[in-house]
Amino acid sequence: MPIRVGMVSLGCSKNQVDAERMLYKISERGFQLVGDAALADIAIINTCGFIESAKQEAIETILEFAELKKEGRIRKIIITGCLAQRYREEILAELPEADAVVGIGCNEDICDVIDHVLANEQFTRFEDKEKLPLTGGRIQTTLPFFSYLKIAEGCSNCCSYCAIPSIRGKFRSVPMEELLKEAAELAEDGVRELVVIAQDSTRYGEDLYGKLMLPELLTKLCRIPQLKWIRVLYCYPERITDELLHVIAREEKIVKYIEMPIQHCDGEILRKMNRTGDEESLKRLIAHIRETIPGVILRTTLITGFPGETAEQFESLAEFVKETEFDRLGCFAYSPEEGTPAAELDGQIDDVEKQHRADIIMEQQAIIMGRKNQLLRGALVETVVEGYDRYGECYFGRSAADAPDIDGKIFFTSKERRLVPGTFVKVRVNEIMDYDLIGDVEYEPAK
Repeated sequence: MPIRVGMVSLGCSKNQVDAERMLYKISERGFQLVGDAALADIAIINTCGFIESAKQEAIETILEFAELKKEGRIRKIIITGCLAQRYREEILAELPEADAVVGIGCNEDICDVIDHVLANEQFTRFEDKEKLPLTGGRIQTTLPFFSYLKIAEGCSNCCSYCAIPSIRGKFRSVPMEELLKEAAELAEDGVRELVVIAQDSTRYGEDLYGKLMLPELLTKLCRIPQLKWIRVLYCYPERITDELLHVIAREEKIVKYIEMPIQHCDGEILRKMNRTGDEESLKRLIAHIRETIPGVILRTTLITGFPGETAEQFESLAEFVKETEFDRLGCFAYSPEEGTPAAELDGQIDDVEKQHRADIIMEQQAIIMGRKNQLLRGALVETVVEGYDRYGECYFGRSAADAPDIDGKIFFTSKERRLVPGTFVKVRVNEIMDYDLIGDVEYEPAK
């Protein structure tokens, strides 16, 4: 009977792509993959170690599987991903239930790691992080009609609050021909929505080609006939060029959605973050984006309680959010991360106050979102079907204005026919529910 292997992948979509590549290698070796890692012989926990809440989630997950191992329900636990890369031997010392802890540079050799633990070895290995494979086969773990395309690994921005460069290494673009091949294969397998990701997607190509190549890559991806929606995440404001904006505006397949993490609007705070810009430059950029791409959905992320953030600087941020009216927004309390310059800065702010400030921003955004959603009442919205909610007795899906696993949903009924996931339909919006929309499919009259 083949050894059963299951995986829990935590954190971001970029980590999920790494997990998919490991699953492909495990399957190719002949191990039996199981969807529920709790039912496996070997459980692999592909961890996130970005901020404190992600670390806690990873540790709690490891402890849950340690209990399953103690009960005899699973045999071995392997820890991979960012937490493993960041804390190395400390994990084995503090979590002896783990049978292996390996860095991201060992993802290519995950089957060898499995062999070691099956031989009852407690195993650690940390290769050069830049050995992490950028290409290769994948077993898709998303819904079958959408997939992520990771166009680069690592980051060279070195924001003062962020541990990613030390965990993942410098920014490394994937050659364009490899990306186009991978995207074409995904499309052949039924993917209709491609979500382009990297730590900084707008930096794509700078290291390989000596210039920013995201506009050219997007243009070529649009030539893949089966793709319907192409979405770009993680666009840094200082590298959003006119060329990129014109490509997004021109190409029908590229959804008019830009995710642009600005983190703050105060110039002094941004400089402490090792970021560029200030409130005025951001306002100019946002106005230019909206003018160039009419109807664009703008999403951003913010950090409150960065060291030294005064009450006045926070109030300026809150006012900026009110005035700018982002379509989508996430706000996080600053998390001091070991080994980052920001963690050593004076003026660290109390955790309760940091969270209070984040809550204020999110309460403001809820009002903005509610107002924007009310404007959609009666609108006809193209929607991709994701599934059927048996509890609510309706279908659910997303519009082009909503990224998977990040933004809201549309809940709707279909009276004329049964719908399968991946189908695109037109939904007439008739109700609003917080961040979500409710409506009915509207079919064209039969000719």
